[in-house]
Amino acid sequence: MPSGPPAEPPEELTSPLAYEGVWRFTAPALEASVPQARHAVRDLLAEQCVPVAAAIMDGLLLIVSELVTNAVRHAALLSPQIAVQVTLGANWLRVAVEDDHPYRPKALEADQGDVGGRGLWLVKTLTAEVGGKCGVEHTRNGGKAIWAELPLIPPATSPPLLL
Repeated sequence: MPSGPPAEPPEELTSPLAYEGVWRFTAPALEASVPQARHAVRDLLAEQCVPVAAAIMDGLLLIVSELVTNAVRHAALLSPQIAVQVTLGANWLRVAVEDDHPYRPKALEADQGDVGGRGLWLVKTLTAEVGGKCGVEHTRNGGKAIWAELPLIPPATSPPLLL
């Protein structure tokens, strides 16, 4: 039996895929930033040739809209700028929206008559439907980052995303 160091795994198993990486951009905490952030994320995934399923893309863009809207509506007073970070792995993606407001929101189910208040509940639901996860983290500057991590392709057992 030969001895020596273990064989190196083939390069294709250890090298990141061309689209893997982290991208971050900032925007003013204004309503106009909501569609701009959504388009920026969509364009980034297209430019990087990320093989994201259409159902995941639809849910992701809605999640981006909800997270940026929440930051604009609830954190703008203490956070005139927000940041959107997109992290791409081989089989998953993560989007995070960061602001400087310390309040950590909770996902609430709103009553039928409520006009708003369902944003984080919707993010949580969309994420769970495809086997993803979401959460809130404190940032070094005392603010928060709300994130959602999704697979690039939904599991075969997950129901279709209904929008």
